[in-house]
Amino acid sequence: MSATNQKPAYELLGLKEKEYQGICDAMGREPNYTELAVFSLMWSEHCGYKHSRPLLKNLPTEGERILQGPGENAGIIDIGDNLAIAMKIESHNHPSAIEPFQGAATGIGGIVRDIFAMGARPIANLDPLHFGPLEKSRQKYLLEGVVEGIAAYGNCMGIPTVAGEIHFEDAYEGNCLINVMCVGLVEQDKILRAKAEGPGNLVLLFGSTTGRDGIGGASILASAEFDETAQEKRPTVQVGDPFTEKKLLEACLEMRDKGLLVALQDLGAAGLSSSSSEMASKGGVGIDMDISKVPLREQDMEPFEIMISESQERMLAVVTPELETEALAVCEKWDLDAVIIGKITDTKRMRVFLGDELVADMPVDALVDDAPTYIVEAVRPAHEVDDPLPEDHYRHPTDLNETLTTLLRSPNICDKRWVYEQYDHMVQTNNAIWPGAESAVLRIKGRQSGVALTTDGNGRRCYLDPRRGARAVVAEAARNLSCTGAKPLAVTNCLNFGNPEKGEIYHQFREAVEGMAEACLAFETPVTGGNVSFYNESFGQAVYPNPVVGMMGLVEDVRLVQTPGFKDEGDVVLLLGNARPAADGSEYQLRIHGEVAGRIPDVDLEMEKKLQLLVREAILEGLVKSAHDVSDGGLACCLAESAIDGGHGAVIELASSQASQGAGDQRSGLQADQRPDLLLFGEAPGLIVVTVEEKNLEHFAQLAQDLPAHVIGRVEGDRLVVQAAGVEHINIPVAQAAQAWGTALETLIGDVG
Repeated sequence: MSATNQKPAYELLGLKEKEYQGICDAMGREPNYTELAVFSLMWSEHCGYKHSRPLLKNLPTEGERILQGPGENAGIIDIGDNLAIAMKIESHNHPSAIEPFQGAATGIGGIVRDIFAMGARPIANLDPLHFGPLEKSRQKYLLEGVVEGIAAYGNCMGIPTVAGEIHFEDAYEGNCLINVMCVGLVEQDKILRAKAEGPGNLVLLFGSTTGRDGIGGASILASAEFDETAQEKRPTVQVGDPFTEKKLLEACLEMRDKGLLVALQDLGAAGLSSSSSEMASKGGVGIDMDISKVPLREQDMEPFEIMISESQERMLAVVTPELETEALAVCEKWDLDAVIIGKITDTKRMRVFLGDELVADMPVDALVDDAPTYIVEAVRPAHEVDDPLPEDHYRHPTDLNETLTTLLRSPNICDKRWVYEQYDHMVQTNNAIWPGAESAVLRIKGRQSGVALTTDGNGRRCYLDPRRGARAVVAEAARNLSCTGAKPLAVTNCLNFGNPEKGEIYHQFREAVEGMAEACLAFETPVTGGNVSFYNESFGQAVYPNPVVGMMGLVEDVRLVQTPGFKDEGDVVLLLGNARPAADGSEYQLRIHGEVAGRIPDVDLEMEKKLQLLVREAILEGLVKSAHDVSDGGLACCLAESAIDGGHGAVIELASSQASQGAGDQRSGLQADQRPDLLLFGEAPGLIVVTVEEKNLEHFAQLAQDLPAHVIGRVEGDRLVVQAAGVEHINIPVAQAAQAWGTALETLIGDVG
């Protein structure tokens, strides 16, 4: 191999020369090819977290409800009454860019296995997705393939896809971002972990057979930029089988219930190499395996191929010798290939045999814990500036009705029904809110309470200011949960960035992690785990830095949850918050003015916490009838979405005032010098629109105390009318707004050739 390519084997496997020397030092000799292949996967960026590990330590990971933080297959959060939520988000970006259907499908398969590896039954999937502009035919191909892959796998598994988000921007044309989150429910006394224990215990491999699909996925595919050779990496994309995974799920949970498992781990990135070595490392033990016993789907597979294959739907378990027969019987019942391939030892080494032949002998600690880490000199990109663009930088639109409909048609704002209706979001019948609201809310059967789930990310804002952008992402996720009435509890994150070896990308990553840490501390939402996806670049062009947040919260009473839609004629519309909307980084700047520049507003974390608490308390007291946060498209789009969702119009008067006024006042509290277009379409974190009945307005004002809460109008008629300082700027039938918002995505997809 190396002779033909004139490159050493370690370089072909994605390792640097000094890393190869580090492996030799750890081994005390030169590794053979099987050992080198295993190290190349375990020391890849995808598995070894070489550029992110030092910075991820800054994230808060502990809290009173956290039963399991980072370091396991998924985080575990206590929700009371001996129940817990398992959750995790990961990426399958590179595979999906090469083969969208299988890339997305196996992304779902992998994250689902992470959840039931913890002993939890999956109850929901969420899918934050980012593509290039849909005007490009390849982006339509990627979108359709990804959505079909998610639907095919999740629907077959009987797991509802209940929420997510989708963005389309130039930065993702070369590298789509396909992040997937899974959430499961588990009784606390049935939680499983991937900690191998007990020398003499047996190692059980079960599930699908092992083939050559996915070989090198974590190193050759996931830990390098794309270039003209991208399509040559297609064989590294795994192939999924959801029907086998469904059987695998049921077998694992049956073995859990019967107490047959010492430890359980899925075979994901790096396959048998990572699952076995990581289990051994967590338990401080060694592991011996005879890979001649591994059931194969292809003939004449080399030892290194068996060890690093990423064939899907496989699990590794540790069982005691006396329970071996019963564990194998469960696998046979579910028609799964199952074989004892090894045993736990006290050597702290991973030894791999092919029959009687020893083909690899490696120290576990070196494989798992000793991957090198790198600190790169951070370089602030030239586009990051300290000051926002002056408001007179933006030309005045002549028709704000037209501006509103243009933004409602934006693929980043419009109705995503075309996507989520392809998913089975009703299976398991736990939905308390249908897709399309601020967050998903799921009932816990037999209980009054429930859980709320959301994902949020905004790479455009993080591109302009990664620290402020990451803080805003966490704040928006918490705001979305609070608008349903849920108290945010915990975060799982998927950090999508370009090549970390470049100073500008490393700067973006460092700043985003710091911003996320600050916000998670403020909201008391520890990070329970997640994923870092680097090298999202094509031909040197990186995606926007995009730290995606998956957040869960607890709903005390699912009967009280709220949605964004206006409910009844005569309800009073209030705007909570005093943040000043700005065009920089907004959808308005992108779609109307055709640029991404300036500096985004920062989030006032203390004010945000107080406003969210106010919304939650008001919902629990039955005062709030609808709640919707102001995000993409600004206040005007927020009001339009509430009108569309509820089928009611509203008359809004934004009589601006320099001072922040209470809920009984008829002024907005927004600043008098704000241009109408920036006031209506600018964006800033920390604004929420709620409606209350007239009779409850005084009670709401008392609850709000001195917080900025302003009456801005009433629900009435079938038109959205918005005035500022007595001048009418928007007057549009709700039906017209609904038409623009509701058909845009399907029309755009249909128009692409």
